[in-house]
Amino acid sequence: MRTDLFFSVAFATTVFAHSQKPVVDANADWMTKHMAEEHHVQGWDADSFFTLHDYNGDGWWQAAELMRTYGLFDESNKGMADKRKEEVRDVLLGLLDKDSDSSVSRKEWMDFIKSGKTLPDLNTGPGHHGDDEYEYEIHHWEKYHDENTKLEDLTHPEDIEHFKKHDEMEDAQDRLEAMQKLSIVEANIPQKFRRQ
Repeated sequence: MRTDLFFSVAFATTVFAHSQKPVVDANADWMTKHMAEEHHVQGWDADSFFTLHDYNGDGWWQAAELMRTYGLFDESNKGMADKRKEEVRDVLLGLLDKDSDSSVSRKEWMDFIKSGKTLPDLNTGPGHHGDDEYEYEIHHWEKYHDENTKLEDLTHPEDIEHFKKHDEMEDAQDRLEAMQKLSIVEANIPQKFRRQ
């Protein structure tokens, strides 16, 4: 299924190379802006949009996938109240889920698009839904750095935070590997079973 996604997107779109985000009109609809800013894609079709945002590849958009597409699980929206996130989810399901089964089929999506509608801008941002690496690459690295950037040039607060996360992940992995080498991991023994 994921292979289909890549071929579908590749043939249905123009994908821009490193640091070449498509320029879109300020008055463009949310979907067009999302595809340009988050995926560096223009000229996409509705079927490709659906496939790209069907994160589990099951042919349906569940409520969580709609919320992810709008970036509601991203750190940039961590301050958004849960009630507001639920409102966004409900607006989207109200627009798309015609059979009220709390998911959106490809047919429901295509019918929505064929009726001349687009996904609305719900003031949640451009829809950051990639992992940390992807978001750092597309929103920071491509803007301020390039393939000629040296390690000593990575001094922006975003760079420092990004590589700090890498260091923390490596430290956690080292601790895990050290514990796996032990025959007994005392830290995993509940207090009531330890010698007093």
